[in-house]
Amino acid sequence: MRPDIHRELIPRDDALHLIRALNALKDETYKAAHQWELLDEDGHVPAAPSYTLLVQHAADAQDLSRDVLRLAADFARSPHHTTRVGETVLRHLATAAAMSSHAAPHFAETAECALSLPRSANSTDRHHLTNRMVIDHASARAFLRRTSESLRDAAKELDDHLGLQRFLAPLTRQEGPPAPPPPRPGGRHR
Repeated sequence: MRPDIHRELIPRDDALHLIRALNALKDETYKAAHQWELLDEDGHVPAAPSYTLLVQHAADAQDLSRDVLRLAADFARSPHHTTRVGETVLRHLATAAAMSSHAAPHFAETAECALSLPRSANSTDRHHLTNRMVIDHASARAFLRRTSESLRDAAKELDDHLGLQRFLAPLTRQEGPPAPPPPRPGGRHR
């Protein structure tokens, strides 16, 4: 195998370790995006939304974002980010890091509106706050979904890379060009 191709390969154990970390974070962000809800079973904002619950969404989203940012930073410090597949994985991680960092502030805005809602004096203010809450909470969940998708795409890149390694493995065992066939007995050939 050519040495430049060999330098492009991420060691199998490193790739498997990163795939496991990516999949774990992908599952957490996906689960959060689908379980953290604002609306009740009828699709309406509750009359008194729980500030405590909504601010917990913000805190948990911040924790998820920190984990995504750490994973991206760790990979960016690794020598693997300079390989062709590593550059693609890093782009997906950069997108995941950016998306995850946007979720927590939107959840925090939702919580702030929930705290203000009971004190709103008129129905117009209440309607405005309710709409802001719905938009902010939906935006935060969308950022978590995008985070999950980017983490999934990074894991898929690495999984495809491992598939390429399995394909190339028989080729790497050869130590150069194949030996010429042995000479035939019988002297001259015509």
